[in-house]
Amino acid sequence: MGLFDRLSTLLKSNINDLISSAENPEKMLNQIIVDMRSQLVKAKQQVATAIADEKRLRDQADAELRQAEDWEKRAVLAVREGRDDLAKQALVRQNEYLQHGQDLQTTWESHRLETEKLKNSLRDLNDKIEEAKRKKNLLIARQRRAQAQKRIAETMSALSEKSAFEAFARMEERIEQSERQIKATVEIDEEFTGDRLAKDFKQLERSATSGNADSQLLALKQRMGLLGTGSANAVPSRQLNAGADAVDAEVIHTTDADDDGTKR
Repeated sequence: MGLFDRLSTLLKSNINDLISSAENPEKMLNQIIVDMRSQLVKAKQQVATAIADEKRLRDQADAELRQAEDWEKRAVLAVREGRDDLAKQALVRQNEYLQHGQDLQTTWESHRLETEKLKNSLRDLNDKIEEAKRKKNLLIARQRRAQAQKRIAETMSALSEKSAFEAFARMEERIEQSERQIKATVEIDEEFTGDRLAKDFKQLERSATSGNADSQLLALKQRMGLLGTGSANAVPSRQLNAGADAVDAEVIHTTDADDDGTKR
């Protein structure tokens, strides 16, 4: 199992545990991000170690190949000096270093390809973590909205129950009963304290005052010749009689005054 396969399995295991035991989705999402960052740090450390091993293999391969070149130069020197025996030994040593260097170079090439894959996987993991961080806020907002909708639905469900409306009906009945009780108390107070009788007399006085004013207005219009028999401005007979009585009283008063003047 590869490095990132192990990381993926570990992350899935942790996430599944969090989801199965989560009571607070927001807390769960934050914990997932923390776990992913922690695994990313460990992955970076392991990738860094792999890169270091790759560089070490490359250095070893280069060192072996340099040794092969050095022994080749020594073989050339031995030939120039007429020491073929030393030249042969130098060439044997050169071949050993060359073979070893080539083997290390092959191993380094393979390790380098694996290291590049690890680097790409690390970049993908980092991108996924950044994407998860961006999605986290959206998921939290959706969770909060879902909770708000749930509370609203529960409230509406409670209000739609018969018991809730019955409580409102009982409260309304109690208020209406209180209002009726207050009105009854006021009527009783007026009945037994004489306030009602006084109120009736005041009403009667206002009606009488209003009738006198109507009679006086009618008499004035008759004196001014504004009212005639059969006129469209005719008023009820009660008011006419009252106005006539007022005119007669005025005439009698005037006649008495003239008599007094004659006597003078």
